[in-house]
Amino acid sequence: MVNDFDCNFRCLILFSLFFFLGLDAELYYVRNDLISHYALSFNLLVPSETNFLHFTWHAKSKVEYKLGFQVDNFVAMDMPQVNISAQGEVPRTLSDDPVHAAPTTSTRVFYISVGVCCAVIFLVAIILAVLHLHSMKRIELDDSISASSSSQGLSQPSTQTTQYLRADTPNNATPITSSSGYPTLRIEKNDLRSVTLLEAKAKVKDIAISRERITLKDVLQEGTFGRIFHGILVDEKDPNKEKQAFVKTVKDQASEIQVTMMLTESCKLRGLHHRNLLPITHVCIEEGEKPMVILPYMNWGNLKLFLRQCKLVEANNPQAISQQDLVHMAIQIACGMSYLARREVIHKDLAARNCVIDDTLQVKITDNALSRDLFPMDYHCLGDNENRPVRWMALESLVNNEFSSASDVWAFGVTLWELMTLGQTPYVDIDPFEMAAYLKDGYRIAQPINCPDELFAVMACCWALDPEERPKFQQLVQCLTEFHAALGAYV
Repeated sequence: MVNDFDCNFRCLILFSLFFFLGLDAELYYVRNDLISHYALSFNLLVPSETNFLHFTWHAKSKVEYKLGFQVDNFVAMDMPQVNISAQGEVPRTLSDDPVHAAPTTSTRVFYISVGVCCAVIFLVAIILAVLHLHSMKRIELDDSISASSSSQGLSQPSTQTTQYLRADTPNNATPITSSSGYPTLRIEKNDLRSVTLLEAKAKVKDIAISRERITLKDVLQEGTFGRIFHGILVDEKDPNKEKQAFVKTVKDQASEIQVTMMLTESCKLRGLHHRNLLPITHVCIEEGEKPMVILPYMNWGNLKLFLRQCKLVEANNPQAISQQDLVHMAIQIACGMSYLARREVIHKDLAARNCVIDDTLQVKITDNALSRDLFPMDYHCLGDNENRPVRWMALESLVNNEFSSASDVWAFGVTLWELMTLGQTPYVDIDPFEMAAYLKDGYRIAQPINCPDELFAVMACCWALDPEERPKFQQLVQCLTEFHAALGAYV
């Protein structure tokens, strides 16, 4: 039901924010007359140096309360103290009241987190009991709404790939604003098409090489007008030395605009050096020849195609890709994106289709040149004559055409979801024209089957509506690294 999904989604986000990312967050036990049973079962650990806990409360109508505490171990801590009476009425306006732990000895400090946590939960449980009858009526109403909306594939879908969650968090009330904490780039529609072919060639002239140095082998991917070859690059000084390479090029029927976009988008990562990035190294732009873009070779090829191949052989392969391997891939992608964020480079199209992998499971991020042609189902035109990766885009990018490292973080969350589903398409049953409305209403893609709660919590943090509330890539690297180590401890 939607209510259960709401609470579950919120608690997962809180779990990640508190324990993985170290960010501020709010934990709701009662909200809009609904009891969050997941919040009640959430064990809130309090650092030993913390002496005060603050809780906020208010009621729309008259509600009486009785206040009491339970301390399991008086050696650990004394009875908590509050600055309100033991019984009375819940305030009609939002009030912030502290729970104070009396001074303790060094031995008691060791147990303070457990004692204060129990006291706060006991306090809230009393309030919940008073509100329970009223909230049940509200839950029944929401349940009926959930049942009516399930026919649209949002609340109770039949398969894992069509399940969606509504993140009914404070983010829902947040207007879509520019992410002031991130370098923000506003993209004018079709700005790439304002570049001419001559200008695109001029920008890569310094890395141009002779066509004779390239030998084309097998076709690795092919679209309507684009191709990616496995090629051989001959060393400029020693013809006996050869390197394997990816070669991106176009067919004879490719238009000048398509050729120009291939060259322009291929330069996105040019000049950047990081173990998890794959920038172009050379181009061939000789007159009378179709331009070619050369990149270092990764022998297992495109990450999205690799993941889907793993899914096909998963049942019959005793050495199929492991969850720990997938998390390791995510760490590498986060490392590459962290480097881009530090350099204030915005990718704008992070996805598994724009990554490559080799037989050591090393993953590198690439540009998105030819991706629209090679993965046409991942891009959609929303009436503005521009194909965009709608299902990977943050709300501010969809609505305001604004991009930042925060919008790249959103796309990383979707990419992590791709990893855990072995290359499935996110939001596959949602009309691309409706994506902005669904995201604005708080709906998100569901937790993949066999995906740990902790890992899905990381994804959920990336999908906060407010860009400022999303984690930074360096925080994601640290979080995933710790989770990877924890997985290794159980292998």
